[in-house]
Amino acid sequence: MSGPLAGTRVLEMGSLIAGPFAGQLLGDYGAEVIKIEPVEQGDPMRRWGKTIDGRSLWWPAIARNKRSVALNMRDGDGQHLVRSLAAQCDIVIENFRPGTLAKWGLDYARLAAANPGIILVHVSGFGQSGPRSAEAGFGSIGEAVGGIRFTTGDPSHLPSRTGISLGDSLAAMFAVIGALAAFAARQSTGRGQEVDVAIYEAVAALMESTMADYECGGVLRTRTGSILPGVAPSNVYTSADGADIVIAANADAVFGRLAQAMGRADLGSDPRFADHAARGQHAADLDAQIQAWCQGLESAVLLKILAGHGVPAGKIYSAPDMISDPHYLARDMVLRPDGPGGPLGPMAGIVPKFTGTPAQLRSTGPELGQDTRAVLRDLAGLDDDQISALLSRGIIREPA
Repeated sequence: MSGPLAGTRVLEMGSLIAGPFAGQLLGDYGAEVIKIEPVEQGDPMRRWGKTIDGRSLWWPAIARNKRSVALNMRDGDGQHLVRSLAAQCDIVIENFRPGTLAKWGLDYARLAAANPGIILVHVSGFGQSGPRSAEAGFGSIGEAVGGIRFTTGDPSHLPSRTGISLGDSLAAMFAVIGALAAFAARQSTGRGQEVDVAIYEAVAALMESTMADYECGGVLRTRTGSILPGVAPSNVYTSADGADIVIAANADAVFGRLAQAMGRADLGSDPRFADHAARGQHAADLDAQIQAWCQGLESAVLLKILAGHGVPAGKIYSAPDMISDPHYLARDMVLRPDGPGGPLGPMAGIVPKFTGTPAQLRSTGPELGQDTRAVLRDLAGLDDDQISALLSRGIIREPA
């Protein structure tokens, strides 16, 4: 084991994205992550997204650095096993609907009675309290209620999705932040606590000053497409070879460097573009001139000129760009691990980087129940006869 969380043990319960992504991050940082999966078919993520021969290309990444225990948590004996495992863990992550754990006898009070240091992290659509807490809430609903859908997309169209499961991922990241904060607090108190992450709140936390803008400033931030109203130049421009390039040169000094890069020193003395406020008011005129310059240059040349003048710019990347980019590769942001059947597809690297306790990819998505026997033997204290009895009753499962 390596990474800053080496020696920490996490029990992951739940499925799909929000809880499992949190488990992935903790596993990336060196924690031993034991994933509890339903005995029938396991986590639906095993079959989500693009599949090849029935296997998800997403699964090896979101289940990396985890051990799989297939166990029926709806059965009393299964619940007893979960309590036994939680007694040996530092952190438990769950993303069931609020009230589910209590129904199964796995609520914080029961777990903390056996393990006072346990940190129980809840991830749900609307949190563990409040009038909507009992409602189902996927990431898309959290994005809607959290406000980001209202500000995403072109104003002439319906609010847009960002193209990824943003709400789930944000909730997972706050779950990890909360778990680590509670872990730090335990160092002084000796006791764990519950961490309550609501998906809509994880989204709302990123919404900057939108509430104050409306209530105090009379401004309702909404969809603006590719521009940032009142801030220019900060837009997408198309090069001669059709690449879309984001250029952010709205600060006065940076705009001066952009004017030099364009060979247009006159732009800096034009009263329409003389300062931040003026450029914001005349953004359309300025964007037209920048676009005229960009469309005469190939993207590689354009980006080189901008970088040489210290102007922040970047091509809008798609997957082919990401997996071949020298900077991605130099920083190990494209991992290509091998699986049991040979090489797996590329997956994103570990973020952030640690200089003193480097994290690493130790394993990819396990087979369903791959670690059931070893975990129950080593952590729950079961012998082979007890494990065989549970297998025969369908309470647990291991690979054939």
